[in-house]
Amino acid sequence: MLDWLSKNVRTFILAFFLAVAVWVSAVTSADPDETRSYPTPVTIEIIGQNPGMIITNSYTRQIEVVMRAPKSAWSKLLAEGNPVRAVVDISNLSSGSHLVPIQVQVSVQPVRVLSTTISSLELVIEPLLSRHMSIDINLVGTPAIGYEAQQLILSDPGVVVSGPESVVKKVKKVSASIDVTGVRQNVETEVNLQALDENNLPLDRVNIAPQSIKVTVPIIQQGGYRDLAVKVVVSGRVANGYRLTSILVNPPVVTVYSSDIALIDSLPGYVETVQLDLSGVSADIETSLALNLPEGVSLLGDQTVLVQVGISPIEGSLTLPGRPVTITGLSAGFIATFSPQTVDLYLSGPLPLLDTLIPTDILVSVDVTGLVPGTYQLTPTVTIMITGIRVESILPGTVEVIISRATPTPKP
Repeated sequence: MLDWLSKNVRTFILAFFLAVAVWVSAVTSADPDETRSYPTPVTIEIIGQNPGMIITNSYTRQIEVVMRAPKSAWSKLLAEGNPVRAVVDISNLSSGSHLVPIQVQVSVQPVRVLSTTISSLELVIEPLLSRHMSIDINLVGTPAIGYEAQQLILSDPGVVVSGPESVVKKVKKVSASIDVTGVRQNVETEVNLQALDENNLPLDRVNIAPQSIKVTVPIIQQGGYRDLAVKVVVSGRVANGYRLTSILVNPPVVTVYSSDIALIDSLPGYVETVQLDLSGVSADIETSLALNLPEGVSLLGDQTVLVQVGISPIEGSLTLPGRPVTITGLSAGFIATFSPQTVDLYLSGPLPLLDTLIPTDILVSVDVTGLVPGTYQLTPTVTIMITGIRVESILPGTVEVIISRATPTPKP
């Protein structure tokens, strides 16, 4: 028996491998391998990062993966959520520059990873540094004349600046700017903070907590100064048929000064202009006027104010009964009869224009251009030679027009 086995062992081994080959061939033909690119980019995951360290350089965030797998495995890969991961482990890495391999992990098997767009990441790691710093608020411009800014009020006295050690060490101040040019009252605003280096240039990759704060800039008026409203003094009556629509003054408030603080405090809350005569005026006016100031009180800035006066005509209405209607555009060989032959007009507009209106300034017509014989209800058109007068209503609103062919006159 042993002699027979020893003589036939090679035959058994050959038969076994042939059987395996046949099985593999059968399986492969039923479920063939396919080489494909995974359809979506795979996001690189950084694991094992020390909380006290930070990655300071930019790096590729996604990779493309080419894999080989049976057709059935590809079906599972495409059906599952996130079966492919790209992992970069930076556990125990010290500060400095490192070339770290990318490990591709696939949850479905059998799968073979053939290639990736990149095989490793170059990462620069630095210690994470935090510093407590005060806030520097820069006031741009100056308040209005006679006003001054007081001590600022901040919602937070300081901030925490954090980021890569090499960057945070460059931070010289945390700053923001507020424009107070020409202000006369307290400024309350929220400002975004910036980390600046020694050259007052902003630094990137730095976190500031809080990123913004509320700032109040108290503004007070200095002694001897006072703001007064401007009151325009007018006299006279505008032209008949016109009305005063507006009086605007710029600036509406002026600042005055006196070394006698009691005198300044005794002034009313306004200052009057010199008198502006509007007698017979029928158009808008724009003029500069001086102010009437008590002795010992001076005006800061421009010594006059700009006054704009609006004058408009008074609106009125007018009824014109029995205005004759004319036919226009009648084709040759046609005749037209129409009814009614007069209409009543109701007009509106500025009284001075209505007063100058005469009958020849108005034409009422009905256009029959291109119309064939028949009966029509047409809306009359009113033409007014004076611009600014409006037609409010026409009664009746339509005119009946009958168009017919003209009867030829018989020859003798």
